[in-house]
Amino acid sequence: MGTRFMKIDTNIDVKGLREVPALARAAEKISFDGIWASEATHDPFLTSALVALHTKRVGLGTAIAVAFARSPATLAYLAWDLAALSDGRFILGLGTQVKAQNERRFGMKWESPVAKLREVVLAVRALWDTWQNGTQLDFRGRFYNLNLMPPHFNPGPITHPNIPIYIAGVNPGMCRLAGELGDGFHVHPFHTVQYLREVTLPAIEEGLRASSRQQGDLELVSSIFVVTGEAEADRAAAAHSVRRGIAGFASNPTYAPVMELHGWGETREQLSQLAVEGRWDEMPPLITDEMLDAFAVSGTWDELPDKIMARYNGLLGRVMYHLPFKSGEMDNRWQRATEAFKSNQ
Repeated sequence: MGTRFMKIDTNIDVKGLREVPALARAAEKISFDGIWASEATHDPFLTSALVALHTKRVGLGTAIAVAFARSPATLAYLAWDLAALSDGRFILGLGTQVKAQNERRFGMKWESPVAKLREVVLAVRALWDTWQNGTQLDFRGRFYNLNLMPPHFNPGPITHPNIPIYIAGVNPGMCRLAGELGDGFHVHPFHTVQYLREVTLPAIEEGLRASSRQQGDLELVSSIFVVTGEAEADRAAAAHSVRRGIAGFASNPTYAPVMELHGWGETREQLSQLAVEGRWDEMPPLITDEMLDAFAVSGTWDELPDKIMARYNGLLGRVMYHLPFKSGEMDNRWQRATEAFKSNQ
């Protein structure tokens, strides 16, 4: 199972980018190991740039940036600049998202996601190799062909060129790709320990074997659903919120294998139908206590660190609570949480 070594990260969740500098400084002061920016209401690369500029120690990265919303060259330039700006603290986290998000939110073509993301990763690394080592750019693939890099557009070498790429996924194909090519893997929040052991990790190990790599070559990170609160009313409200989040993910056919592994396929179908009909308030009650216990960790603020480390010992290298971190709100509780994790590092 390994040791109870686990990093504790947080996710930046803001209404506006002007909030990022103060929030990033507060997160670093509380001693989180990493700050992740997601592709939600803001561009995660802009958020990451602000984090880089206003912190000195904490790691930072995208969790995740939607790979197909940008070209490989765009991703390469963004990550290159952020690695330089942060003195090597940046991690490029890439995910595919789902078909509807790509086609209807970003207006991009959806095709063969595993094969296409493989090319994105390889093409990005080919560009980095050209910039750092002067290698002739000549990447030829099914989806991308890159062979033009005039000196005027070459940013040149940087001090920290080995930028980690973390791949996100749920289903076995993406897990295998992460094992084969990734430096890390973003485990989707919608997971259970049983799914990790029986589906995710075996697929990752297939990818590792295919590339002659070892388990230690890949770091796993995930956002963990938590149900917490000191008062009963607070815990009840938290449980309802988490049930709503679980129900939303479970209603998406892309994540069906997680529910089906546990024999919850009928519930998944009900949730999907309710989502189609827009009956969102009827969805959380379908998440039973058994399901809640499988997807979430419950306890007081001071109990959560030990419970999370016990559940994910030997499975994840770094975690974050699936809760927004807000500076000035519960700082003492967050501080105790990071101290608990660091006592085991």
